[in-house]
Amino acid sequence: MASLGLGSRAAKPKLDRDAWAVRAFMLVIALYLVVALALPLTVMLSKSLSTYRFDLTAFELQIDKGEGWSVPVTLASLADALPADKRPELATNHDGRFGVVDLLPDFSFRAKTRYRLRNAADGAVYLYGSERIADREWHEYSSNEFRRVVVRPAASRGLDNYRTYFSTPSLVQSIENSAWIASVSTVLTVTLAFAFAYALARTCMPLKGLFRLVALIPILVPSLLPGIALVYLFGNQGFLKELLLGESIYGPIGIVIGSVFFTFPHAFIIIATALAISDSRLHEAAVSLKAGAWRRFWTVTVPGARYGLISAAFVVFTLVITDFGLPKVIGGQYDVLAVDIYKQVIGQQNFEMGAVVSVVLLVPAVIAFAVDRAIQRRQVAALSARAVPLEPKPDPAADWSGFALCLVVAVFIVGILAVCQFAALVKLWPYDLSPSLRNYEFDRMDGGGWEAYGNSIRMALYAAAIGTAVVFVGAYLVEKTQGFRTGRTLFQFLAMMPMAIPGMVLGLAYIFFFNDPANPLNFLYGTMAILVLSTVTHFYTVSHLTAVTALKQMDHEFESVSASLKQPVWRLFARVTVPVCLPAILDISIYLFVNAMTTVSAVVFLYAPTTKLASVAVLNMDDAGDIAPAAAMGMMIFYTNVAARLVHLALTRGLLARTQAWRRR
Repeated sequence: MASLGLGSRAAKPKLDRDAWAVRAFMLVIALYLVVALALPLTVMLSKSLSTYRFDLTAFELQIDKGEGWSVPVTLASLADALPADKRPELATNHDGRFGVVDLLPDFSFRAKTRYRLRNAADGAVYLYGSERIADREWHEYSSNEFRRVVVRPAASRGLDNYRTYFSTPSLVQSIENSAWIASVSTVLTVTLAFAFAYALARTCMPLKGLFRLVALIPILVPSLLPGIALVYLFGNQGFLKELLLGESIYGPIGIVIGSVFFTFPHAFIIIATALAISDSRLHEAAVSLKAGAWRRFWTVTVPGARYGLISAAFVVFTLVITDFGLPKVIGGQYDVLAVDIYKQVIGQQNFEMGAVVSVVLLVPAVIAFAVDRAIQRRQVAALSARAVPLEPKPDPAADWSGFALCLVVAVFIVGILAVCQFAALVKLWPYDLSPSLRNYEFDRMDGGGWEAYGNSIRMALYAAAIGTAVVFVGAYLVEKTQGFRTGRTLFQFLAMMPMAIPGMVLGLAYIFFFNDPANPLNFLYGTMAILVLSTVTHFYTVSHLTAVTALKQMDHEFESVSASLKQPVWRLFARVTVPVCLPAILDISIYLFVNAMTTVSAVVFLYAPTTKLASVAVLNMDDAGDIAPAAAMGMMIFYTNVAARLVHLALTRGLLARTQAWRRR
């Protein structure tokens, strides 16, 4: 009986070569996500907790002016003896330093005075030129030598950086500004997108296809472009500036208008999808109960689309509060969090405070993402198998009202692009409006020239090719792998993380992680590879979800049949999975390409002189006052993305005709 008891234990299935290969591939891609996302964020968080201060009590000095060595004094006592306006700042960044001679008002390198310096505390270090002095001995220097002695700050851990941040009124004001801008933009964008989507879905208005196409245009341009257009429209020399009634476009007004422009398609896509799955039987029941149009709207339409509305609101809020390009171009003196990061890092070289602002910016983005995911998990099926698609009925008043609304939105979107294109084709706005192509002579301007444009195309192609392969293989391993539940769950968590990480935060984290000489991956810093890596990582989640959605449509019987026929996993993947999921694969590739062309925040900290990008060139030219050339470069990005979309459409039709014939049976 004992032997029977032992034999009844469930035996673990033996892993074959395919199972080990699948786990190995999953481990490789998971390692990529750890290196490209988790570790940089961890280093950035650590950096935000690092405080650097000069501990002048840790150094002692003696001076010999020919009368023998003086009594040892600490550098702190010398600093205290200086006038208040001459004392050195003790708080600094990680690379701070100052010369000890700055503490000696009467110092002259030509004098015959001699100096002795020693570290008077454990861990104290100073530099003589490039030589690091860490012992506790006295070191003697002539006056000429002593001017090369500098003190480095000591590092400590704590919340001092956060205390400094929240005690600085201008920095705290950025939080309020960002929250206000994001909230107002979210309300306006979601309301407008809902009205637009409702008009397309619930009326018989003409030109629906054209309006739907126009609504998606802002996805193809960098967020800086609407800011440039608004400068030409409502700036100091704008031809519509009187419409602002004396208010300035540089500030919250400009940021809100531009935010509505570039976030509109994101909200529209989500809301249009929610409205498209409405069941007409609910509307018929409401009509039979003699409910009026307004009551049907609030009791049937809005509740049916509530999850789409909530999701759209969180997406828009996150996009606005984390955007850098638009407020940088048109924000003026109205500071927001994303621009604060740029100012701290680029303007003041204060990387620790930049890390603090990044953590602060990360909080609302993570909260919005977490709430959105929680709400989506509560969503139940709104469309049953017996549902009847809603077919709108002609209603002249509603149809033409919807047409008028869509026309206004379309004019707004097309008008922004038209203004940029017009500005790019005139000699000198507003004084000489004769046509000219000199604004396209990018090599004569700051920003990287045509080389930057070529770099962007290269980077976008690399991101599309490499990113699509990595994302789709990773999604396949998560969705189609049997067993290894814990590993798949952890992988899915890593794959969802990038959605909540703003581009500015990711870029700064890459500086801390990859720019460390002790990191074996330091060779990537300043290369095209790190730009591709950051771009693919930044846009990984949406691509992953697209691939998983496509893979969920495939029955698991494919894997069972393949296993029964003893076919290797790679053969099923190459001959069945990839052809069936080809539409999703092409969608992922064009998504990565377009976003790689338009992104600014994810790469603004990472480009090198040889890897400048077109989107960054727009920013640099605008900073240099070359606004028209910046508009021209922005339009080049737009036309490139349009061309890529057309190529994607042609490839989709051609390849699907050969690989998706089974869909027409």
